[in-house]
Amino acid sequence: MTAVISSTGLWTPEQSISNEELVEGFNAYVDKWNTDNAAAIEAGELDALTYSNAAFIEKASGIKSRFVISKEPILDPNIMAPRIPARSNDEPSILAEIAAHAAKQALESAGRKSEDVGAVIVACSNLQRGYPAVAVEVQSILGTSGFAFDMNVACSSATFGIETARGLIAGGQAKSVLVVNPEICTAHLNFKDRDAHFIFGDVATAILVEHINVAPKAHWEIIGSKLITQFSNNIRNNFGFLNHTAPEDDGMQGERGRKGLTDKLFVQNGRSVFKEVVPMVAKLINEECETHGIDPNNLKRMWLHQANLNMNVLIAKKVLGKDVEIEQAPVVLDEYANTSSAGSIIAFHKYSDDFAEGETGLICSFGAGYSAGAIFVKRVA
Repeated sequence: MTAVISSTGLWTPEQSISNEELVEGFNAYVDKWNTDNAAAIEAGELDALTYSNAAFIEKASGIKSRFVISKEPILDPNIMAPRIPARSNDEPSILAEIAAHAAKQALESAGRKSEDVGAVIVACSNLQRGYPAVAVEVQSILGTSGFAFDMNVACSSATFGIETARGLIAGGQAKSVLVVNPEICTAHLNFKDRDAHFIFGDVATAILVEHINVAPKAHWEIIGSKLITQFSNNIRNNFGFLNHTAPEDDGMQGERGRKGLTDKLFVQNGRSVFKEVVPMVAKLINEECETHGIDPNNLKRMWLHQANLNMNVLIAKKVLGKDVEIEQAPVVLDEYANTSSAGSIIAFHKYSDDFAEGETGLICSFGAGYSAGAIFVKRVA
């Protein structure tokens, strides 16, 4: 019951925000906040906010720009958040719509008809609703058969989704499974937080996982995989049914309101994440290479999660025991920023065409949970 990756798809928003544009908007907000709170700052009741810097952002993260669904409101110092118009229940949801765009590209690439697909998995960090499952809506838009469901393992959702699809195929539930990763990350980002306002972008990716008997001649054999999780509060997003209403105080009126807003959006302890996740992921990769008899140095490419350039460089170095050329661990962070679960799939989609038959690579994602997923693949035909 061998499962393979037949194709991938990528949908990218039309709008993009450079570091310079983002910083200009943020610094205008800082000026406004400091002016509005000048008396409290002078009295020592509040600390003045400080400017962000485009060069610092690139040095700290490797990010130069990010694609977004809603550009102007993010840059507006009076809003600083995306504004995505609400749709009626009779219209396709924005998340299902962008997922379908990526899925159609993957289907077309494999020469597959929608009705041939037996399952759809929406695997992402940022779902827009609880139910009905967005995946079932994608199933309806595409006209696929069988069943569909959503799953969330934060930034590792895509690799966990691929392994889940492989299990469905092994169990005889379906022969073709679409794993789609629609990530509107900007909707969960606090653009008023200097330490995080630059991190995320929006995108959608898709992976078609199929039984080898129905897959196209040219495909990627899944030769091994490993999933791990370990609980940590160092990356957290508390937006949910218990606390879906943001406080009236949106951070303009002191520490309590500022903390209240941040707690409902993305928040992380970046230094701890770096310190704890890098060795965890490097160990996972090395152990699985040993399990499957793979020399890490024979991996032509590692398509790593796109969260932070320095993190990826260090993981690659720990795995290979040496400095790694950018071709071995390609980066899309500079153009896309962190796109959560979609990041490693964007890298795989854009930087895999040069593989010859028999060459191997690794798709690896990691993030909140902590969670990490490693999928080893070999090019066939």
